[in-house]
Amino acid sequence: MLKYLNGYDAKLQDQIQTLIEQDKLGEHLLSRYKETHSYTSDKNLYNYVMGLKNEHMKSSPPIAKIVYDTKIRDVRAALGTHTFVSRVQGGKLKAKNEIRISHVFKNVPEAFLKMIVTHELAHLKVKEHNKAFYKLCTHIEPDYHQLEFDLRLYLTYKDVFGELYNF
Repeated sequence: MLKYLNGYDAKLQDQIQTLIEQDKLGEHLLSRYKETHSYTSDKNLYNYVMGLKNEHMKSSPPIAKIVYDTKIRDVRAALGTHTFVSRVQGGKLKAKNEIRISHVFKNVPEAFLKMIVTHELAHLKVKEHNKAFYKLCTHIEPDYHQLEFDLRLYLTYKDVFGELYNF
């Protein structure tokens, strides 16, 4: 049941299991993250991501496409993706960066969206999940690790109880 929290300490998992059994996990999440973001269209998402990129990573490679992707269904495997697409155009090889965010995150608090976007932006510079990668993530979003944990709590809630943010 706690598939998103497998790597965490057993005591912490027990505390979360207790919150689930007492039906208090949703209350906990809503006390910290009350409202959803307004970036629900691909255009709004693009502007949001580019704003973060321009603020924190001006010298990183350009991004050709930023969209919500309905094909990313298994959020255990990926919350979003960063791809480097190469195409032949008129005898030249063109390379473009694309960021795709699971459509599941159209209706979540902005903090969760920012965590996912931060993760994908960091991949523009660092491909592997290593110390340098997470250092860049915390440069863009200082609360990155807490937000990642809370997002995992939200995904756990969603699996057990269904949608939390229906407003």
